[in-house]
Amino acid sequence: MSAAWWRWVASRDSLTERLIQAAGERDFQVRLITQRLGQAHLDEAIALGLSPDRRVWLREVALCVDDVPWVMARSVTADVPRRSTPFDGLGERSLGSWLFRQPDLQRGPIEVCHAPRPIDHTTGPWQRRSVFRHADIEVLVQETFLDQMADALRLSVPR
Repeated sequence: MSAAWWRWVASRDSLTERLIQAAGERDFQVRLITQRLGQAHLDEAIALGLSPDRRVWLREVALCVDDVPWVMARSVTADVPRRSTPFDGLGERSLGSWLFRQPDLQRGPIEVCHAPRPIDHTTGPWQRRSVFRHADIEVLVQETFLDQMADALRLSVPR
């Protein structure tokens, strides 16, 4: 992985803020694809320490610059009766806009993979994921960096 990619993939700060900064004068948008109760993939359930048959909240978004998706994100958290989710009320705002305002936020290790599983039928050269913890909430956040971002920022795409 090139040093330029590493700066994106390994950063522990807000990806949303980094994308807004990289967009410059261009418009940054969050496009909500889905937010629903569903089933986690086995590796997602394991990452959250959940039983594979446990219902979870799923949220998938595209992080876009000038309506062009640069990053696809999938977030997963346990469905706990009588508790709101961190997704409540976000709409077309990024989860990071809420997460990074939590004073007790803890982020687990970042896992990186090449040629990742698609999010909403879309894949890219790199994907990262980590578990965020706030109070009694754990959220697995997975972010796939797309070729369109690589092209716009002149990042080399591994082949």
